[in-house]
Amino acid sequence: MNIVLINPPHTAIGSRVPDDHLPPLGLLAIGGPLIDSGHQVRLVDAEFGPMPLATLVEDALSNRPDFVLIGHSGSTSAHPTALRIAEMVKARAPCVLVIYGGVFPTYHWRDILTVTDVFDFVVRGEGEATVTALVEAIEMRQPVASVAGIAYRDDLGRPVATQPAMTIADLDAYRVGWELIDHRRYSYWGGKRAVVMQFSRGCPHLCNYCGQRGFWTRWRHRDPVKFAKEIAWLYREHGVQLINLADENPTSSKKAWRAFLDAMIAQNVPVLIVGSTRADDIVRDADSLHLYRKAGVIRWLLGMENTDEATLSLIRKGGSTKSDREAIRLLRRHGILSMATWVAGFEDEGFRDLWRGFRQLIAYDPDQIQALYVTPHRWTPFFRIAAKRKVIQKDARLWDYKHQVLAMTRLKPWMLFFAVKLIELAVQSRPKALARILFHPDPEQRHSMRWYTKMGRRVWFREVGGFLARDRRVTDGPTLAEFWGAPQDAEEESMIVGRPSSRSARPAIDSPAAVEEKRLAG
Repeated sequence: MNIVLINPPHTAIGSRVPDDHLPPLGLLAIGGPLIDSGHQVRLVDAEFGPMPLATLVEDALSNRPDFVLIGHSGSTSAHPTALRIAEMVKARAPCVLVIYGGVFPTYHWRDILTVTDVFDFVVRGEGEATVTALVEAIEMRQPVASVAGIAYRDDLGRPVATQPAMTIADLDAYRVGWELIDHRRYSYWGGKRAVVMQFSRGCPHLCNYCGQRGFWTRWRHRDPVKFAKEIAWLYREHGVQLINLADENPTSSKKAWRAFLDAMIAQNVPVLIVGSTRADDIVRDADSLHLYRKAGVIRWLLGMENTDEATLSLIRKGGSTKSDREAIRLLRRHGILSMATWVAGFEDEGFRDLWRGFRQLIAYDPDQIQALYVTPHRWTPFFRIAAKRKVIQKDARLWDYKHQVLAMTRLKPWMLFFAVKLIELAVQSRPKALARILFHPDPEQRHSMRWYTKMGRRVWFREVGGFLARDRRVTDGPTLAEFWGAPQDAEEESMIVGRPSSRSARPAIDSPAAVEEKRLAG
């Protein structure tokens, strides 16, 4: 079958401002199994440009595909664009089957299939096995109702879903379709050739606001040695210099993560690694952080979310302000940059709360910060807690964590916005931070901090301009539950836990180089 994968152009500020672009791992992860099943697969990445939608659709339909698959990592804020693309595809080629996947459609499939008929199928949960099975069923004219993990409209036009799919027990059983991209086009960290990868999926912790934990259902990891070999192959064959880990928590298992570090050191390739983890894992690994740096880890984003103990308890973060501070200190001691996320709006803060948060951030002394706004997802327990709060942003494209979406009773939107912007400016411009940017003895660290500062400055001014001139907020909006619908936390886990077996759904690929050689030979 002829299949086109579409990565929609994203409207989020973080996607539009930097000059660097990262490849869409989710689509590549689906593309690999489809190729291995004998299908002709092509990727249209509309993030470059960004590509106008008319040009995107023209390109996608140019080779008369049987299927168009649409997905985006920022699936909530990308949904309006994905919907418009599907509408344009169906208007031009009604017979093309459109499959939609991602976190947002996994949970909002009923609403999506009720209000529009431009999506033929929604994939719920992980897509590698499900999409392959769905395409095979359609190709062989078998009933799609037998395919687990999908939703569609029945003969009466009613949205229906099959039983949940099983989680992929062996993450090495499906390979990423790296041949779908030109690696020279993708970069990060100031022009370094880069890709996105996952060592693990899911998270064992129970933070009640997280939109990813339930989607992946259970924490699992790849074979540490095979993962390190794949990174080394990407460096040697495609010149990849940096790996951006998309894991929620790659360091959950100390044993597995230590095995990966040892395997990366053994590969002896100058690849940098950035990603996200928990502060308490860093504290736990205090005796092995020198191996982190030796293996290439150069920056961790620490999901601290807040600096108030009561708020951390409300969102079931499970960490502490003490471990947050200690993690930053340990990372700096071992030459690893720290980026602290700080989220405003979990509770009804006032200026005194923001001032206390600012003072605590200064005490933490992170190398970089990322200030965000609380953005509840319908399938998380926190949505139920916030269900009666008023929505001030009805444009789903702006539900990207960088825009205020919920009203506060003690602060007007402009008050919270400029307080957050001032906190960002003060933390990033304090003398210690400026001295590191200008005089850090490690040239790689100096480069990275200067690049991030440059991008952060551009984003900061873009956000201020957007708030003052472009974004439109409502003053008496609906409640959160009225806007998105009733809470879905009972359906938070999107899949059924699969158990490892002696036989995988697909043979594991030990050597990506072997796959590349076969492709070139053919």
